[in-house]
Amino acid sequence: MVKRMLLMLAAMALFVAGLGYVKFQQFQAAIAQAAAFAPPPEAVTTVVASEDDWPVTIKAIGTTAPVQGVMVSADLPGIVSRIRFESGRRVRAGDVLVELDTKQEEAQLVAAEAERDLARVNFLRMEGLVADGAISQADYDRAAAEQKRTEARVGEIRATIARKVITAPFSGVLGIREAHLGQYLSAGDPVVPLQSLDPIHVNFGVPQQDAGELRVGRRVRVTADDLPGVALDGRITAVDSIVDEATRNVKVQATLANARGRLRPGMFVHIETIVGGSRPTIALPASAVSYAPYGDSVFVVSDLKDDSGKVYRGVRQQFVKLGGSRGDQIAVVSGLRPGEEVVTSGVFKLRNGAAIRVDNSVRPSNSATPDPEDS
Repeated sequence: MVKRMLLMLAAMALFVAGLGYVKFQQFQAAIAQAAAFAPPPEAVTTVVASEDDWPVTIKAIGTTAPVQGVMVSADLPGIVSRIRFESGRRVRAGDVLVELDTKQEEAQLVAAEAERDLARVNFLRMEGLVADGAISQADYDRAAAEQKRTEARVGEIRATIARKVITAPFSGVLGIREAHLGQYLSAGDPVVPLQSLDPIHVNFGVPQQDAGELRVGRRVRVTADDLPGVALDGRITAVDSIVDEATRNVKVQATLANARGRLRPGMFVHIETIVGGSRPTIALPASAVSYAPYGDSVFVVSDLKDDSGKVYRGVRQQFVKLGGSRGDQIAVVSGLRPGEEVVTSGVFKLRNGAAIRVDNSVRPSNSATPDPEDS
């Protein structure tokens, strides 16, 4: 009985050992297969790097401002008797916006005109009397002074009436009305904002080391995130004479045409100033660059070898130094040579040494002056 039990235990041990060996062999084969597995090549688009003449520019962020902009306000106190404009409308210089009640001044004007007429009659009478020696020169002088005083009084009241008619000081676009019919306005109370939008100013700051490159007359190119595909050209019209102590920037002002009113005061805009000639550089689509905190890079297509020495089409990561941008392009200042084939899409899924498959049937635009369909 004991012998039979020992034989059964020995047989069971052999069975378990054989099963473990088989599983070990399977695991080893799986590990070897996984190590030999090569992922399929990634589909990418490419472009051959070539030199291009790239203008030397300075980029900045700025804010639009009106050439002329005021809050039209009441000059004298009074009650609004008539409003002759609509909010948001375009007006010309001299257009009447608001009329204040002038009944009291008109009554005063009638009385002042009567005093003036009486003073004029007295003065003419005195002229004849002084010539005959019937009155003294002093009486004649008093009559002349009284006539001038009454004339001045009439002029003063007429000026007061005129000042109660509020007009547009220049041509432009009105904002939202802040005065209402029947409202009492004190001197200085706001009526409506008025902005001149064409032309329009753009104010921006540049570092002090770049200020020497910016001179009056330099051409600027202005774009806004709210206006995709739209670029407006202008000229620098003023450069500040001082450097801001807080930012070490110099304030610059450019002026540009804005006939369609697409730019409004207070908008956030991008400014590109052309400060010189051009320099040779390599222009790539912006989608070709892999941005990272430790450095920007591109993937260059090359013939690589795997561990077995087999040659395959793959990529190597190349760190580059970038310059400015224009349209769909970004300038590569160093790190890349003309003639090298660079991946332009799909860079987010690549790594150094990855196998790739080039498919350029549809690839990103590489235009310096793109024309978006929805612009």
